[in-house]
Amino acid sequence: MKCIPTRLMTMGYVLTVVLVGGGCAAKYTAPGGPASFRAMGITEDDARELTDVSIAERLDRKPTAGFPASLAVVRVQDRSYRAYQTASYGVGAYSVVSVRDVETDEAFERIERMPMVRGVAALNKLVLPSEFNDERDLRTGAASVQADMLFIYTFDTVFEIEDKIKPLSVITLGLFPQDQARVTSSVYGILVDTRTGYVYGLAEGTAHEAQLANAWTSKAAIDQSRRRAESQAFDEMVQSFVSAWDGVVQEYGPPAAKVSVSVDG
Repeated sequence: MKCIPTRLMTMGYVLTVVLVGGGCAAKYTAPGGPASFRAMGITEDDARELTDVSIAERLDRKPTAGFPASLAVVRVQDRSYRAYQTASYGVGAYSVVSVRDVETDEAFERIERMPMVRGVAALNKLVLPSEFNDERDLRTGAASVQADMLFIYTFDTVFEIEDKIKPLSVITLGLFPQDQARVTSSVYGILVDTRTGYVYGLAEGTAHEAQLANAWTSKAAIDQSRRRAESQAFDEMVQSFVSAWDGVVQEYGPPAAKVSVSVDG
């Protein structure tokens, strides 16, 4: 029986590899896309269009978080997100990943060590609903753990093949060592006020992982590339968040904290 070459597509579609040494293709399903912050109604303009008058009025409120501030952290993804060994939960406009897949303890420790941070709590099924429609569902969970602010982040990862001969839509992996396999991962984060949804700041990180396509010989090999790229991107995003946090403290924190951050910086 012949093996059939298959397509390599971006997140949310099927990425198929051919096993070295013969046999038929094994399927690796790309995890899924990022959650849309716009669809969640986080930004002010979009929220006015997607929600009722009472929510629009809430978005007009000033930031309410006090300092030192307690933070809640949560990762969101597109609906039905499923990685090689990790799955999201929840139905609706987006889903939540509560298990740390590529995020390191060191990265979260950096967040905990930021100035004027009283504590950091990760949101999970114990405080979150099973259906997610907008960011209010996440802010409700943050309120349950007495967090002043909520930091939401999402991964956007794309698989690509760079054919040095000509562009192809159908790739037979493992047979052309001159083809470059590439994983590009971007992580986007947003910091919001738990009580009002006010947006304090944004963070972003991007990383790339490239190797010969014939090295992608199994599901595990592909997933290892994804994890390396996403882990690097997450670290970059945390660095961006730490820098953004200094600006938040400067603008919204007490006078003494502003002086301290300025001197440390």
